[in-house]
Amino acid sequence: MEAYLSAPSRPSVTLSEFSGRRVCQTKRNDSLLGARGRFAPGTWERVVLGRRGGSRTVSRLPQVRATATAGVSLVKPKQTGNAFADLCINSIRFLAVDAVEKANSGHPGAPMGQAPLAFTLWDKYLRFNPKNPNWVNRDRFVLSCGHGSMLQYALLYLYGYDQPTMDDIKTFCEFGSCATSHPENFLLPGVEVTTGPLGSGVAQAVGLAIAEAHLGAMFNTPEEKLIDHYTYFIMSDGCMQEGVAAEAASLAGHLGLGKLIGFFDDNKITYDGPTDLAFSEDVVSRFKSYNWQVISIADGNTDIDNISKAIEEAQKDLTRPSLIIVPTTIGFGSPKHANKRTAHGEPFGSDEVKATRENLGWKYAPFEVPEEVLKHCRRKIQEGARLEQEWNELLQRYKSKHPEQAALFERMVIRKEKSPGWEKALKDCAAKTGSMATRQVSGAMLNALAAVMPEIIGGSADLAPSNNTLLKGFGDFSRNNYKAKNMRFGVREAAMTAITAGIKLHNTGLFPYCATFLIFTDYARGMLRLAALSEAGITFITTHDSVALGEDGPTHQPIEHLASLRAMPNVYTFRPCDANECAAGYALSIRHDDKVVLLALTRQKTNKLETSSYDGALRGAYVVSDNSPAGKHPDVILIGTGSEVDVVVEAADQLRTSDALNVRVVSMPCMELFEDQDAAYQESVLPAAVPRSRRVVCEAASSFGWSKYADHFVCIDRFGASGKGPDLMKYFGITPSNVAKKAREAAGKGV
Repeated sequence: MEAYLSAPSRPSVTLSEFSGRRVCQTKRNDSLLGARGRFAPGTWERVVLGRRGGSRTVSRLPQVRATATAGVSLVKPKQTGNAFADLCINSIRFLAVDAVEKANSGHPGAPMGQAPLAFTLWDKYLRFNPKNPNWVNRDRFVLSCGHGSMLQYALLYLYGYDQPTMDDIKTFCEFGSCATSHPENFLLPGVEVTTGPLGSGVAQAVGLAIAEAHLGAMFNTPEEKLIDHYTYFIMSDGCMQEGVAAEAASLAGHLGLGKLIGFFDDNKITYDGPTDLAFSEDVVSRFKSYNWQVISIADGNTDIDNISKAIEEAQKDLTRPSLIIVPTTIGFGSPKHANKRTAHGEPFGSDEVKATRENLGWKYAPFEVPEEVLKHCRRKIQEGARLEQEWNELLQRYKSKHPEQAALFERMVIRKEKSPGWEKALKDCAAKTGSMATRQVSGAMLNALAAVMPEIIGGSADLAPSNNTLLKGFGDFSRNNYKAKNMRFGVREAAMTAITAGIKLHNTGLFPYCATFLIFTDYARGMLRLAALSEAGITFITTHDSVALGEDGPTHQPIEHLASLRAMPNVYTFRPCDANECAAGYALSIRHDDKVVLLALTRQKTNKLETSSYDGALRGAYVVSDNSPAGKHPDVILIGTGSEVDVVVEAADQLRTSDALNVRVVSMPCMELFEDQDAAYQESVLPAAVPRSRRVVCEAASSFGWSKYADHFVCIDRFGASGKGPDLMKYFGITPSNVAKKAREAAGKGV
């Protein structure tokens, strides 16, 4: 049992249950009762009571964890005791409070509680250049609990970044403001990754740390460490409960990412209320079992000295990631909302804002920052410039001693230019690749790229042999070999996707890919969406793309997945039919740093078509064949994707021979890419003179979304079945004869 206790005499408190703890709660006109006698509110102590009446003082807490009662004035909370530090910390707090209040929207509680640890980190330890947020060797900072975005905006403003300006902060959450409700990397330099879905920032931070470790292993020498920085993140109770954070933390510990340091804002409140409604695990033991160093701070509200010591201790252990557990009070300083769920996601209201100002002794107007605070924080502008200049001098020494490696570093990391030989490698690979499963074609192309692209790195969620994603001769990325290129993500699809996005958003020229079965994008979908929203151009390789995978049955057979992925903005869903189209899919990904390219590949063999086209595939759709006389439009158009291009090609041959029809076959590997083309090109492939009523689509997946192009479908609009792949394709009607039948109907020829 735990109690919050104080020194003798003065008004009254009684013990009551709150948030799963024994706490002292103020009541009017009561005698003062404590767990072991009479006490008064003031500087409270956290006492753990033994079963037999013994006790020990664990830590001092800054304020009563209680609900204000009408007519009772709560004692002002204890702050750090360092007047200037308190001035800086409260500057952060009230920028958050004022912005949320003006917007009448947002989450003030987290920034108020996290301000001491964030100030300590940014002021003393974080290495960055505010005037060049993209300096290569900066430390990375991730606010995983993105709902507390005003914490990050306040820090960026105070420490001298060009954005957000004070006007941006005053327009927090308004349309067009860069100070959005959750941090977005594509809007604000200084925001490394987009966060919001809880836990996602933890996983992306793992990706950032992997990128740092890999590049350091590629380029550093004992004398010149070009890549040598830390990745820091702050996570909340909500992040701690999300599976993606657990997956990523497990992998980070396995990999021994010693330059990854996290802070757990342990305020024991989520949106529903106290965390003990749904969460009671031993976080310390959990992270120790993950192979993390775990450091606990007794009081994150006041003890900035021990926060500093914890950071320094974490920095020393380069063999394990570190988690610093920082107990804080959500909504610190608010008489009404501190330590309550209402601090999580509600503006305080003008009366409570005023009361909070009085409670924390804040005498400044809304959005006013003391000049001495700005002067102190903005010394980082000069410090950051000096740090970058010292690094530039290091780079010059490196260039003189290691010219070839330096040239690669400048091309890849600084200029972010792709290796010049990548397209030739793809085309050469396609030219010598015959008829085979497109997953096998993809594996050949990955290895062809790896031979000329040192920037490539990636892997699979425990399916590398089946996904064909292993890079031969490049080793497994591990705590003993950060230079290796094969990532072994384990059975962690969500974390894999977020980590891959984090590697990309390190913004140092790496070309990351990840892989799983198409069906298991269900596990990855949230993080895939976040990567797309973040404009993190990752390559997502999926295999086993239809019921043709066969025996694993309906649990493994994707049906609706292609349609749902095509609906996701900023994603190119690319389903190639053969080697030429597969090469185009990789080319698309290499060319687009800001879009996710998802390759959907077959388990079964497909034919290499004589008329398939790399260039045509790079336009999303193209004409594979057409027997119409010159100047005439076809009677019917057959559209296929992936393995079903073989099906429509054979159906067209039947129709031309047996029915004397003029048939156009169109391969459409990427619907979204075709939509990017101009109207003239689209008309050249799908002429309006051949209306939808005379077009047939064949795809071994849901027909949803295809009505834009055709009225007739040979698709699958139910879950799959167990059986051999060829038998299932026949059962579901994905056959040339069935396509030909539909085409006759479309052409008005009957059956």
